[in-house]
Formats: sequence, structure tokens, C-alpha cells
Amino acid sequence: MIKTTFPPSILQYIPFFFVMWSDDLLTISEIAVVKKIIDEDQNLSEKDRKTLNAWLNTAQPPLDTEIKSWQRAISNSGIKLVEGDNHPLTSFSKKLISQNGSEHIFNENLSAIEINLGIQPNHYHHLFEVEVVQEKTSHFYDPAEIDQILKGTYHREIDKFRGILSKSIFSWEIIKNKEEFREKVLTQVQYLAEAGYGAMAYPDAYGGTGNMSLYATIFENLMYVDGSLTVKFGVQFGLFGGSIQKLGTKKHHDRYLTAVGKAELLGCFAMTETGHGSNVRGIKTTATYNKEQDNITIHTPGKNDNKEYIGNALHGTMASVFAQLIVDGKNHGVHAILVPLRDSENRLMPGVRIEDNGYKLGLNGVDNGKIWFDQVKVPRENLLNKYGDIKPDGTYYSDIKNPNKRFFTMLGTLVGGRICVAKGALSGAKMALAIAVKYALQRRQFNDNLKIQEDLIMDYPSHQLRLTPAIAKSYVYQVTLDSMMSIYSDDSITDKRKIETQVAGLKAIITWFANETIQECREACGGKGYLLENRIADLKADVDIFTTFEGDNTVLLQLAAKGIMSDFNTEFNSAGFSAVFKLLGTQISDKLVTINPIYANKVDKEHLYNPKFHQHAFDYRTRRLTYSAAMRIRNYIKKGIPTYQAFLKVQTHLIALGKAYSCELAYNTYLEFTATIEDKKNQQLFEKLGCLFALSEIREDASWYLEQGYLGGTKSKAIRQRVERLSTEFRPHIEVLVDGFGIPDHCLTAPISR
Repeated sequence: MIKTTFPPSILQYIPFFFVMWSDDLLTISEIAVVKKIIDEDQNLSEKDRKTLNAWLNTAQPPLDTEIKSWQRAISNSGIKLVEGDNHPLTSFSKKLISQNGSEHIFNENLSAIEINLGIQPNHYHHLFEVEVVQEKTSHFYDPAEIDQILKGTYHREIDKFRGILSKSIFSWEIIKNKEEFREKVLTQVQYLAEAGYGAMAYPDAYGGTGNMSLYATIFENLMYVDGSLTVKFGVQFGLFGGSIQKLGTKKHHDRYLTAVGKAELLGCFAMTETGHGSNVRGIKTTATYNKEQDNITIHTPGKNDNKEYIGNALHGTMASVFAQLIVDGKNHGVHAILVPLRDSENRLMPGVRIEDNGYKLGLNGVDNGKIWFDQVKVPRENLLNKYGDIKPDGTYYSDIKNPNKRFFTMLGTLVGGRICVAKGALSGAKMALAIAVKYALQRRQFNDNLKIQEDLIMDYPSHQLRLTPAIAKSYVYQVTLDSMMSIYSDDSITDKRKIETQVAGLKAIITWFANETIQECREACGGKGYLLENRIADLKADVDIFTTFEGDNTVLLQLAAKGIMSDFNTEFNSAGFSAVFKLLGTQISDKLVTINPIYANKVDKEHLYNPKFHQHAFDYRTRRLTYSAAMRIRNYIKKGIPTYQAFLKVQTHLIALGKAYSCELAYNTYLEFTATIEDKKNQQLFEKLGCLFALSEIREDASWYLEQGYLGGTKSKAIRQRVERLSTEFRPHIEVLVDGFGIPDHCLTAPISR
């Protein structure tokens, strides 16, 4: 063993200084932590104290030769680095001076540097040329506790349901034949119906518990089994049954809901049309009331006016058909009518034509089809009449006189399905992340010539950066969607317009996030991620469609943006516009002041990690985009351009606004949630995850912030470095975090996750 020239009093600090300077992330606040420990060390001579303090001078950093001498002192020590120690670097330093019999002067407060600077073993075991006794994961946090926090009130019911998913009927297998796949999925749906899970959201009188939030949780957990099962379950009980529950009245509930919940009556939700997509108000299918026969004629007028991509179309015997309701020659807008598709012997009803959509990119266990109606007659009572009815005398009546308000009120009741879509997509992302992380904690690749075995790929900073921010975002989005479902399920909130705006934006950003994350996980697993047996390929194919069903994401972001600008939903060139515009300008003028250059380049850890900074950054972006969009629209209208065209000219601007608003909403919702976590250790973990989410989001939109002068180049760089640093700090806890998602072990069947 080669002796070092450093006295023991200084030698114990060497590992810390080597890590700090190799990391190149020393900030004023971090220097203050180290300086305090040095100043309070009673075993240091004034000369030693002066030497150590000089090494903290960022204006005159230590010479490269000095840093190399530190590295030699560490590498030549012959001491093993034990990752499993409570504070590995502190333990290493203590062993370092113990070789010289100087453990009595060891400064136990050195552990404060390790804690406050967030130094983790993977920050330095590539720097130290010593043998590392590696630990795959830390047990500082308990995944069961994390899962419990996320499950909340319904933890017992959720645990029971996850146990049911262990039954052989839910075992995952590769089925390439769509007919065989569909039959298995139908059997699974019927099993869940018999167990009472289909009717979960329905009232007690119809076999349910009236619990929409728990239903949504059941839905998202089904993604861990199979995407086709999840969607089929949602179509039958959420869309078809939900339309009867939300748009129908007691007569419909009494006649149909129990049978729907038991899967005795299989049905579909026939809204989307081939030629009209997301434009529900513009659908062409008609429902014409015939006063003499007291019935309604359902008709598809044109070739591309058929219902398209309808789940349960091949198995279903009834459909909730959305059509233009025409009474006495007047179009009263879109309403839903129950239309039988097949008779008791499963033969198509007269005038009904159904074609199989065939094989798709994914979800081939769902029987999607196209439906045409040729003068199909149904009783007047089949109109789901909660918001609009045809009275016995043949006249139309609605409590909501304004057709626009009636339309959006009707659609607002179906927002729960949009939340479930986002939840399902997020579960797909969480499943992919769990598989990718567990694989990365086993897979080894590359090393240098001094190491005996290759390194775990999870120990590479690049791998941490590609997976860890996505894990943090998954936590934020999970909490946000749970909150949205709770608000949506609150029957005391009758006006659903605000929640519809919020969910439109969230569904868009979360389903996009899910697809991007699954793709990243596929690549992170290399060729193994491409194998069907490892589940990621199926997740990728199944979740892809979530970006366009229940609303195309680009359209939904514009819907969200228009909701944000609802004050401008009147005539833009009317006298009222000026007053509204002035009001908006007053509300946000304080947010549009020139950003102070000192603030724009403030880089200390306390500021960058402060939720108030994150909230201000998100709030500034949303308000700035709102204000500038309003200004552009106003200027177009002043030139005589029609309102609709003015909106088209700022379409991409509105999409940016929708994204900004949704990000801010998610973060603020998450912050409110973290404040309610009672256990301080877990609360701090959730706060740190929120910090990584916020800094990642700001980093991803750094170009916008730089253009606005909100960030300077120095601060933008510091944020990027902090995202990398936080990703590395989470490395010891990464498996705990994905286990905290609560994915049942019996659902993690991918061989590479074992």
C-alpha cells in the first residue's frame, strides 16, 4: 500500500472534495454546507482549515494536478466502497484514516455533506478506482408505504381486486388470431361482471356501489393484465353503461343497468363517424321522430356517415347511438338513442349493417367495427332523455334551453371516460417503466480494464436520465388524475365545463407522455424490449391509440385552450370584447413585467428546488400565452377577419397554451396532495419527485423561456444539470419507486423483469 502525503485530518475530506469537483456542481449553498462542517471541526489546525477552505474557492479552483493527487490517495488505499452502508462515502473516509490509526479524529459530521449535497454511490464509484461492493437498491423507502399513499381511501378494495388478477383466467399470453383473442377477452369481462366489478360505478339498486373513483382505479389496474381487456371493460361498463346511467332516466336505469353490469346485455357506444371524427356536433346520423307511429328513425345518410371504430360491435346486441335529433322538422342537436343491433338469436336487426374493422396495430382483443343504419325504427322511449325529451304529444322539451349549453352539458357527463383513458395510458407507461428498470438492475454492459465485472446499465447517468424523470412524471400524473376523478364524481358540482376543460388538456399530455415513455423503455431494453414475451411491444401497440380515441389530442388541446379563454367566447368585435380584454389584461399585467436579470440567472439549489419558483414559471408561461393569444386574435378581428378564422390563425399558439395550462394544473394538484402526506420521510420523497417533474418540464420548454427572457443561459444550464443530478440521486431508490406503483407481481410476467 502506498502512503499518502496528506495528514489524516485532511485525508478524511479528500473523497468528498474529489466527488464535488469532479461533479462540477458546487453552488454557493453547497459550499456553505461544507464550510460550516470545516469551521466546526475541532480537530483541524488553522493551517489545515485554511487549506480546505482554499479548495472551496470556485474563483480559483484546485489545480488538475491537485485533484489527481486526491484520486491517487483514494485509489491506492485498498479500501472497498460498500454501497450498502448507511452513508457509504462517510464510511469510506473513516476507513481511510483508520489505516493510520487516526479514527479518533474522524469528523462524524462529514455525513451532512453526503446528505445535503445529495451525493450517492453512483456519483463516485466510477471515479474511484477501488473495488465496489454494490447494492442493487436501497431499502430506505418502503414501496408498500408509497403504494398505500397512492391508493388512499380504497386500499382494501384495490388490494382485493389485484388479488383477483392472479387467477389463471387473467394470465397473459400471446394470441395472434383476433377471433380467439376476442373470445378470451369477452370471457374475462364476463368474469369481472359476475364478480361485481362491471357495475361498480352504478347505483346500489343496480348492483353497484356508486363509486366512479374506484371503478376508474379498477380500469387502470386492468392495463397490467392486458390493454384489450381494459378497453373492452371500459366500452361495456363505462361507455355503454355509463351513457345509459348519465344520459338516461330511471326508466332506462330500471330496464337496462343491472343487465349491463352483469354483462348479460352487451352494448357499444356509437358516437364517432368515419367522416367526422372528433367533430361530434357535426355528425350526420339522424334520429327523426315520427309522430304518427310514435317512434324514432335512425338513419345513416351517406357512405362516410357510418359509426366507425365501435368497440363491442361484433359482440354487442345494443348501441347507444349519437345522432341529430329531428322533431317536427327541427334539428335539436346531438342526442343519444338506444338502438338494438341483434335479436335473441344474435342475428342483425333489419336495417343494421356491421363490418369488422379487422386487425389493428394493437388491441386486437377488442371487436371494433363499422355500423350503418338504414331507416331503423326504435320506440320513442329509447331516447336517453335526461337533457332533452320528446313528450307524449310529440313536442321536444329540455330544461336547458340553450342548444350549445345542452350539448356541452351532455358531453360533460361523459368526461369520466376521458379520465379513464388517461389513467389506462399512464398504467401502460408505469408497466413499461417497471419492466425497463428491473431489467436495467440486472443487465450489465461495458467496464474499464480495472474492473472484474461489467457495470449495471442502471448505473449509467444516461440511463438514469432517460427513465427517472418519466417515473417522477408518472407520480405527478397519477395524483392529478385521481384528483380529477374525485372532482368529476362529486355530484354537487353540476356544471362540468371546467372539469371538461381540465381533463381535455390532461388527457392529451398524459397519453402523449405514455407513448413517449413506452418507446423510451423499449429502446432502454434493447432487443429484449422488442420481444413480445417482455410485454413492452404490446404496451406500445395498445397505448398508441389512446392519443386519438376519446378525442384526438391536438383537438383536445385546442378545446382546453378555448376553455381557458372562455371570457373571449363572445363576439370579438362587439362592444363587450374591449371590457373583457381589459379585465384579462389587468389580471395578468403583473405577470408580464420584465424579468429581473438577477432572477433570470439565479442558480442556487434552494431557488431551483423551491416549489414557488416552479409555480411562478408555470404560471408565467400560461398567462403569457393566454395574453399573447388574445392579443393576436383581437388584432385579426380588428382587421375584419371572422372569429373562427382568427382562431385558426392562432391554432398552434392555442395548442401551446393547452399544454402549458395542463402542466401547471398537474403540478399544482400534485403540490396540494403532497402537503397532505403525514409521514415526513415519504412527504419529502414526493416533494423531491415533484421537483424533478417541474425542472424536467421547464428544461423541455427551455427554448420558450429563453425567448421570453424568463431564463438566462446560465440558469437554463443549471436546470439541465439539476435534472441530471436529481436523476442520479434517485438511483439507489429507483426499484422502490417503480414497486411503489403497486403493479402486482403476478402481472409482471416479462422474463426480463424477473
